[in-house]
Amino acid sequence: MRTLKDMKRIFPLLALFFTLGVGAQEQTTRIEKSMTILTDVMRQLDMNYFDTLNYDKMTEEGLKMMLRQVDPYTIYIPKEQDTDLRIMTTGKYGGIGAMIMARDSMIYIAEPYEGMPAQVNDIRAGDRIVKVDNFKCDGQPTKEISNRLRGEAGTSVKLLLEREGERKPIEKEVIRKEIHLPPVTFYRRYNDSIGYILFSEFTSGSAAAFYEAVQQMSEEHPLSGLIVDLRGNGGGLIDEAIRIVGLFVDKGTEVVTTKGKTHTANRSYTTSTTPVYATLPLVFLVNGGTASAAEIVSGSLQDLHRATLVGERTFGKGLVQSIRPIAYGGNLKVTTAHYYLPSGRCIQAINYDALQRGEKLQRDTAGGIQPDIVLKDSQKVDICYSLVRKHHFFDYASRYRQTHNGIVRPDKFELSDEDLEDFMQYLESKNFVYETETSKYLDELIEMAKKEDIDSAAMSQMESLRVQLRPSFREAIMRHKDEVKELIGADIVERYYFQKGRVEFLLREDKALKRAINVLSEK
Repeated sequence: MRTLKDMKRIFPLLALFFTLGVGAQEQTTRIEKSMTILTDVMRQLDMNYFDTLNYDKMTEEGLKMMLRQVDPYTIYIPKEQDTDLRIMTTGKYGGIGAMIMARDSMIYIAEPYEGMPAQVNDIRAGDRIVKVDNFKCDGQPTKEISNRLRGEAGTSVKLLLEREGERKPIEKEVIRKEIHLPPVTFYRRYNDSIGYILFSEFTSGSAAAFYEAVQQMSEEHPLSGLIVDLRGNGGGLIDEAIRIVGLFVDKGTEVVTTKGKTHTANRSYTTSTTPVYATLPLVFLVNGGTASAAEIVSGSLQDLHRATLVGERTFGKGLVQSIRPIAYGGNLKVTTAHYYLPSGRCIQAINYDALQRGEKLQRDTAGGIQPDIVLKDSQKVDICYSLVRKHHFFDYASRYRQTHNGIVRPDKFELSDEDLEDFMQYLESKNFVYETETSKYLDELIEMAKKEDIDSAAMSQMESLRVQLRPSFREAIMRHKDEVKELIGADIVERYYFQKGRVEFLLREDKALKRAINVLSEK
């Protein structure tokens, strides 16, 4: 028979049992079982495998495979990659300030950032990186070369480059600098009183940069409207998103709520400042690349009837990530909650629970944010697609830069018909053949027809069609002359005026921007 003292010991245990629930107990047991199996497998490998094993690499790869069963936003960041985490949250890193890309097993400068060490040292887009500090780059992944280019600010790195039109390799010694990618890529006034901001990311301090841009545009006289371009903005820090919304709505307004498994994941985010632009008419430009924090800003202001959205349906990322420290200096960026906009909608477009059930992921067509004014992309696959994919616009712009010391400002630059002819002659020198996507499918069909012994008359018709589906690239370019000129022009302008120049050039014929200006002008 149990004593009162025994019962006093049991009651807290019973309370804990009922608090956790049987489900929680089973969950704990399954986790312990999985951990035991994993540990035992590693132990058996260590004792019995015939060769030496790289346990660090095995662990990292094992974690990657495990997290693929969760969602693409939950990732393990080892201590050695803490630079990536810093870039993710602050937008800052030590390096030369250039984007690189891999082509045909070689590494090239894709874009030097204006005012950064690479651009200051006349490193240009299109330069091939042969060596980094005597390390040969050919055949190496971009991640490896990127890591070698990065380093502490103030340290130097030696580059050996090859440039089209130059006989000898070019040697550069560059002093690394702390690179801070500006969240406000470009801003200006249209029609004298309508402000435009291209806002690229939500990193630490980005809300302050946004506010500063609006203030500078308002210096001469107040704005009559503001266009915020969030196209291609993949999001970032939720607190920065709340600060930006706080510029336009009353203090204490609920912007977003998060709901997850833990108490700390359940939270309501409200504005904490008095609005600076409480009545300023707003238009937000969005597309399929607008995600996460960018959807919080645009979606909440749409729900609160403070902004008109123009463009395409947004990506639909309604998941919240938090950084959690892991043993030995690593970190886990883990999805902890869904977020919900003021209307109560969660805009998440993909249910990643399907991965746990072994099912194929499906995108919910109702996911994302539907703009108030929808502008659909034509989605055409024409010759421009082929020219971009094979880097011909990029390469021609690099060659143009070698033969032209300067060009007029982006808002005045036009590609002449003579330049277009020169581009087509360049394509001929590269033996470019325009192969349509349809012709590729037809080639497969013809091969299958040969195996199935289709009669000669049908084969003759298909061969005749093959010729028609491979038009002259000159004819195709002339059919899409304006688009080709625009894309070549954008790459050329970027060689002289960098990303801001490219944006300014492309905005001249931007349909979404023109529609937004009309909306604000009508208001």
